[in-house]
Amino acid sequence: MADEKKRLHAIILGLVQGVGYRYFTLWEAARLGVTGYVRNLPDGSVEVVAEGTQEQLEKLLEKLHQGPPAARVRKVVAKWSEAKDEFDRFGVRF
Repeated sequence: MADEKKRLHAIILGLVQGVGYRYFTLWEAARLGVTGYVRNLPDGSVEVVAEGTQEQLEKLLEKLHQGPPAARVRKVVAKWSEAKDEFDRFGVRF
């Protein structure tokens, strides 16, 4: 099925903390209608776990490579899996 839900787990490396990256991601995820979360990790990277259709998640992944204007994304490590349907919205975790 083309609209089968998938799960994207992405780690974003570079200058991605303190530049509005989480809120940029929150905005894009809400716009695309995906669920999951974004959070800063202790090593300076950002983690995104999102669920939606393949098309929604590919669009989100494209945006994760861009980031907000102040960010400098060096690398995005993405892993795909089956959706677990554990989220009812997209949020920022602390």
